[in-house]
Amino acid sequence: MGDATMGSPGAARPGLFLRNATGLVKSWSTFDAFVYSFWSVNLITLGLYGMSFVYTVPDGQLLAAILLFGVLTTFLVITYAMLVSVMPRTGGDYAWQSRVLGGGLGFVLSITGWWFTLFLWAPIYANILVVQFFSPLAYTLGWTSVATFFTSQTGVFVSCLIVLAFVSIVVTMGMETYARIQKVCFWIGIGGLVVVCGLLLFASPQDFQNAFNREATSIFGAPANAYQGTIAAASKTFGGSNFGTFSFGPLLLLLPWLAFYLLWPNWGATLYGEVRGAKDIRKPFWSMFAGLWVTVALVAFVVILINKTIGWNFYQSANAAYWNNLFAVQGAVAPPVPIWPYPVMYAGFLVNSHLFQALLILVMGLWFFGWAGTLFLSSTRVIFAAAFDRVLPSWAANISAKRRVPYGALILMILPSIVISAIYAYKPTFTSVFLDATAVLALTFFATTVAAIILPWRRKDLYDASPIANYKVAGIPAITVVGVITGAFLLFMLWEWSFNAADLYGTTFQSTPNSVYYFLATYIVAVVIYVVARIVRRRQGIDLARIHHEIPVE
Repeated sequence: MGDATMGSPGAARPGLFLRNATGLVKSWSTFDAFVYSFWSVNLITLGLYGMSFVYTVPDGQLLAAILLFGVLTTFLVITYAMLVSVMPRTGGDYAWQSRVLGGGLGFVLSITGWWFTLFLWAPIYANILVVQFFSPLAYTLGWTSVATFFTSQTGVFVSCLIVLAFVSIVVTMGMETYARIQKVCFWIGIGGLVVVCGLLLFASPQDFQNAFNREATSIFGAPANAYQGTIAAASKTFGGSNFGTFSFGPLLLLLPWLAFYLLWPNWGATLYGEVRGAKDIRKPFWSMFAGLWVTVALVAFVVILINKTIGWNFYQSANAAYWNNLFAVQGAVAPPVPIWPYPVMYAGFLVNSHLFQALLILVMGLWFFGWAGTLFLSSTRVIFAAAFDRVLPSWAANISAKRRVPYGALILMILPSIVISAIYAYKPTFTSVFLDATAVLALTFFATTVAAIILPWRRKDLYDASPIANYKVAGIPAITVVGVITGAFLLFMLWEWSFNAADLYGTTFQSTPNSVYYFLATYIVAVVIYVVARIVRRRQGIDLARIHHEIPVE
């Protein structure tokens, strides 16, 4: 598919966009968008993984922090729902930023977040797959050599390749097929969660302690009383934690950890050009809002059950012992159970059957496989939108005729991710870069929030013609009000990630110079790409500034 100039309907002038229409179709319902949002703030894969680091704020009240984060993220949801209703186009952040902030700034900020940063998430997904699926399943089945293989450098790389292969397959199946896959995983995964919660609900702390000691010896060969042994190992570097402690300062310090999973209900915003009825603000709002608050309710319930049955101090001690030993914190010693503290596996211990435990891990593994497509699906639409605007080569906007998959954009995600995965596996000194993957996406969201704040004045034509023009607070456009609140929330977390005095998150400029160099390089590369595109297109008689003033055609 070449760069032939073709007309565009409506307000768009002939010769601006790559072709008459995107070729993408509105194949998702509001419920499909809800499930995608629900997976994006995944309680099991991202939630339990991210919350395993909150031991670093032992005085923080996690349940209160989760509820506060839900409230603050609701403003992000409202902001994005309003932007979707104004411009329900494929590309999301890129489309809004480029039309409000300007093509160059919009391209650099959105592409850096949705393209260059998502390379880093492939190894993160792979690590989650190992600690929540391969490792506990292999140990439970007695396949110790398989479990230890995935801790080797080659095993780490293989796990990345498995994730990339799976994600590539499900994305190339098309939106309709992926919607079916995520719904099947959703319903079966919810059934598995009901079992996990039931086990924790009806067992006592003593039941769990006995079960943990039994399985720690049976599966891992740990010495007797591994429960107390875990607490003792953690005590070398961790002072303990009390679930009932409440202090507002430490509570706020938990928010940047919770962002690892709860900040993404808008992850599907780049796909709303393919969701039916997206211009009706109620549909994008309720799909994202429900995805967020169903997760908040579930995670609050799970946290309460962990405290009730597993024991909060033990659970935080297990996390501290595992991570501090892995990161070689001074004084840290190895815990009796050598793998990541997976609450699903812990719940399975309450049934004295390795077959049942393995089946439970398999069923709960669907939380990963239903969610995994989020790695590339949203990003391909940002790349596609930039190519459709002619900033990237036209082949990046190619789509398959049958499944409507932008396979050119998918290739631009897969190939660099393989390289980044190899570096991650075989160059451990590079791993600090991955700690900032959340922060750079938050910066992308912040740029979109700025676009939302100034939209009523910067693009008055779009705002006045939209369904949200009548929404005002004390005479001020509602999108501006919620945007300011959202922006303040994102700025707080960006500040803490960058300048926290105790470096709680391991992401300050001083502690992660590799990360600073990597992301600085990605922004420079994005600027270079845009400048080259501007020059090349001008020589072809195409004005990118004009393109970025028009609404992308559907």
